[in-house]
Amino acid sequence: MSDIDQTQVLVVGAGPVGMLTALLLKQNGIETQIIDQEFRTAGHSYSCALHPRSIQLLFQAGVAVEAISTGRRIDSVGFYEGINRCAEVKLSDLKVEFPFAMVLEQSTLENLLEQQLKKAGVKINWSSRLADFEMRDTGVTATIEKLGATGKGYSVPDFEPVVVNSRQVEAGFVIGTDGSNSLVRRRLKTPFERIGPVQHFAVYEIAADADCGGEVRVVLDDNNAGVLWPLSETHCRWSLQIKPDKEGDDFPQKDRYRLVIAEPSNEEDSLHHLRRLLKERAPWFKTPIEEVCWTTDVQFEPRVAAEFGKDRCWLAGDAAHQTGPVGMQSMNIGFREAADLVAALKEKVLKKNGSPDLLRHYESEHRAEWQKLLNVKPTALTKPAPSDWVRRRADRIIGSIPASGPDLNLLVRRLGIEF
Repeated sequence: MSDIDQTQVLVVGAGPVGMLTALLLKQNGIETQIIDQEFRTAGHSYSCALHPRSIQLLFQAGVAVEAISTGRRIDSVGFYEGINRCAEVKLSDLKVEFPFAMVLEQSTLENLLEQQLKKAGVKINWSSRLADFEMRDTGVTATIEKLGATGKGYSVPDFEPVVVNSRQVEAGFVIGTDGSNSLVRRRLKTPFERIGPVQHFAVYEIAADADCGGEVRVVLDDNNAGVLWPLSETHCRWSLQIKPDKEGDDFPQKDRYRLVIAEPSNEEDSLHHLRRLLKERAPWFKTPIEEVCWTTDVQFEPRVAAEFGKDRCWLAGDAAHQTGPVGMQSMNIGFREAADLVAALKEKVLKKNGSPDLLRHYESEHRAEWQKLLNVKPTALTKPAPSDWVRRRADRIIGSIPASGPDLNLLVRRLGIEF
């Protein structure tokens, strides 16, 4: 066991929310360490969509310009059922600095954030796992294990993590941004309450023989949801709700390797399955598909933590909540949580006289937001009256829009929904 390190805040988890949290802490003069049990940022992973407010926060962190230059701008959301286009919202209606969404690979976003952390003098401690922590009135003692890898197998090595050594960190606060299987949340013994049924999706990244456009297209029928996100001029991603043969992983896991090997024998089956689903769910989609570049089946469980933290240990992002992929809300609201949590910690850490209610206010505000989103009950339908289709789909439309907070309220009001 080496000497004890000290830091004002220890961030556990170096996904997008964790890295943004560390950046904002550093910008506010708060000494920060960040750890992650993986050995690097994502290689090939799900594309992510940045909400307008997220782009603003990334601009404050110094990475929005690069993200915008590499991403795909989204100006509107179209809603479909069968052959019909039933409704739309325009993100350009928002009175914000960046009135649009952006789609880019999560690996690209993570690399941009890591580079910015390096410029700020914050090194990510990869292959470092939180083993345990003890909270006291004055701080938190965290035990961190350094991981190595041992290989087994022959033609295709299978690497298992092994503990190389361990160290202790004395931190004023711990922030858990370590995903849906959060060790921090489990160490706090905080229940991760399921709100609503499990949702299964088949996800296809495709190369198309035409421009994929600059609009998100959401499909909602009586039983299923789906969404088409443009990735570039010729690539897009379909996520289509399905009934699986069996339950799989509870959340999509990122691939840490850059190289993704496709299985040629399965490509024809995947393409056939996708075409069948699109013919049934999105008959308006006539764009020729050249190939399925990547596909997987995943499941999402709408959940929210019973508490977003206590005393000197707090949660943000997927560690505190989980929802389906259509509106890309979990990570984006996690960015807002990171900003609010940093603001509260700035008062407590630097000024040392912040109200003890600051962190509880953070929890009550954001947990209430998630309770509302996951138990959607439109409070009213406005005048002029919305269409019959919007009235019937109102609760599901709300969770399908790439926005949150006041932005979401404004956009759904344009459809005649009061949320």
